[in-house]
Amino acid sequence: MPWLVLGLWIAVLVVMAPFAAKLADVQQDRAVDYLPASADSTQVAKVQERLPGGEATEMVVVYHREGGLTAADRATAARQIGRIADAHALTAEPRGIPSKDGTTMMYPVASTEPGSNEKARDRLVKEVRSVAKGEDGLGVDVGGEGALGTDAGEVYDSLGGPLLYTTAGVVALLLILIYRSPLLWLVPLGVAGMSEFLAQGVAYGLNQGFGTSVTGQSAGIMTILVFGAGTDYALLLVSRYREELRRIERPYDAMVAALRGCGPAVLASSGTVAAGLLCLLAADLNSSRGMGPLGTVGVLVALAAMMTLLPAVLVLLGRRVFWPLVPRYGSIPKARRSLFAAMGSSAGRRPLTVLAGGAVLLGALALGVLNLPGSLKQEDSFTTRPDAVAAMRTLAAAYPEQGTQPIAVITPADRADATLATIRGTQGVDDAQKGRTGDGWTEISVTAVNAPESAGETATIKALRDRLDGSYVGGPSAEQLDLKDTNSRDRKIVVPIVLVSVLLILIALLRSLVAPLILVVAVVAVWGAALGIGGLVFGPLFGFEGTDPGLGLLSFVFLVALGVDYGIFLMHRMREESLAGAEPDTAALTALRTTGGVIASAGLVLAATFAVLTNMPLVQLVELGFVIAVGVLLDTFLVRTYLVTSAAVALRRKVWWPGPLSRAPEPPVRNEPQPERV
Repeated sequence: MPWLVLGLWIAVLVVMAPFAAKLADVQQDRAVDYLPASADSTQVAKVQERLPGGEATEMVVVYHREGGLTAADRATAARQIGRIADAHALTAEPRGIPSKDGTTMMYPVASTEPGSNEKARDRLVKEVRSVAKGEDGLGVDVGGEGALGTDAGEVYDSLGGPLLYTTAGVVALLLILIYRSPLLWLVPLGVAGMSEFLAQGVAYGLNQGFGTSVTGQSAGIMTILVFGAGTDYALLLVSRYREELRRIERPYDAMVAALRGCGPAVLASSGTVAAGLLCLLAADLNSSRGMGPLGTVGVLVALAAMMTLLPAVLVLLGRRVFWPLVPRYGSIPKARRSLFAAMGSSAGRRPLTVLAGGAVLLGALALGVLNLPGSLKQEDSFTTRPDAVAAMRTLAAAYPEQGTQPIAVITPADRADATLATIRGTQGVDDAQKGRTGDGWTEISVTAVNAPESAGETATIKALRDRLDGSYVGGPSAEQLDLKDTNSRDRKIVVPIVLVSVLLILIALLRSLVAPLILVVAVVAVWGAALGIGGLVFGPLFGFEGTDPGLGLLSFVFLVALGVDYGIFLMHRMREESLAGAEPDTAALTALRTTGGVIASAGLVLAATFAVLTNMPLVQLVELGFVIAVGVLLDTFLVRTYLVTSAAVALRRKVWWPGPLSRAPEPPVRNEPQPERV
């Protein structure tokens, strides 16, 4: 049987190999790809592609010298721009626009050569940059929407390899420390690697079959979940398998017993995580909606591998895989007083005091949310400063009196003149010019008075949308505004769905109302505290200029789903002990003592895998990874150990209300001896 399972997995991986390799090809990471089809900026982007020259790659070549541009600098700029114009088919002759202080000259450059081909766009941007170079202290940067797309694409393309290797390395190190074996750690790590490969193939199939959006963020999260959740399931199974090997002689029989013992809890917890992630399908944002199925794929593929392939490999390798700490048949492990036994004892003596102290601590940490920086601007979304961002900042400083990033308005062609007049009469508009016309639409390029993504420009975009009935307002700044608004809407829809779904699943699993409510309240408190810690460090310590609009929703979904995951392990064992006849406080403390070590190991692994995201070059990934990692650690070492256990001890049988376990067992009927009849 183990050989058959291994053979089936090898066959599946061979079949899926061509599809797994194609996942990167369908990844879309433009801001407009994240937005719903109904957003104004999405409509603008679609119409622009159909207009003559609509697939143009737009750039801005920026020349700058702190002390002021010299005549030689201007000559160098003109010569280089001339070479660019000679080498490429531009949509218009580039004209330099000097800044009022004389320090900067910008040349808008656009070409339709690449069309919609991103690789051709990247080649064009690189060729322009190879020509536009500074000399003798003259600074030159190439920015604009096309250049920013190239820089962002390079960042997202670089995520796959480093993220995978770093995650695997972190998991390997932790497994070596946990297992203290030179061989055992290789087995779950190898199985996790195969799971990741299969998950990529399945994700590609979802994209092709159902149009599921794939972004660099969702693909990265899927990798994290495969390794993090998969390793957690492996830790639980291997721990139970080691225990069974001491009392069962044949490894195959020991594995069957281990699967029967921990399988239901693992299946229930993974199902809860999958259900929580699938609630993201209710989101309007493409990136969030696509992350739900991809995250679910990661969890379920990891579950399938750890419940089938991992047992098969472990059985084939036999007891020797645990060397040098081999669990001998009939042996008894050394009795040691664990850390969690000591923690459980303190919680058991003063449960109400522990509960109050924990609630105050979590509440105080949650106040840090008030210190979270405002919405993240596009130019601040990189941990390093690519050329396109450097160009944007130079332009913002040199041209403070005007916007340097156009707002695009798409209006019906027969109303173009009236729309143009309305735009020019709108407060906050510096200039507006008609551009391309085709397919019944006309594009109008609008220059705002205020800098890109400032409060003033945002007010201008909203005013244009209010005044222009039947027209669409888009462009880079409008896309960021739509991202923020859509995320706000999604939070109001998805958060209640997640809470209700998880609560109903827990009620069905635990056959109680009180225990599920305790778990849900606990994970929500953890989420608030983790976000609060983020507010205390993002600006002051990390130097981030803003918070990703999707941070609140995504961190909530992951922390609730994953936190309840660990709660199920603890409560499942607590329920087992209660069914076996243990008193409520004894059941709670026994559950903590027996599962605390495994849950702690699993929590460390999961937190470490999400912490890998903090090493990525995108601020939104760093923020998400930090909040989830901190939340998992809080949940593992504070909420699970102290608060949930203390609540169970304090409530005693009421924790299982209204189920049968909430009622005290009836005293046994005593049969009194009857007097003999004469």
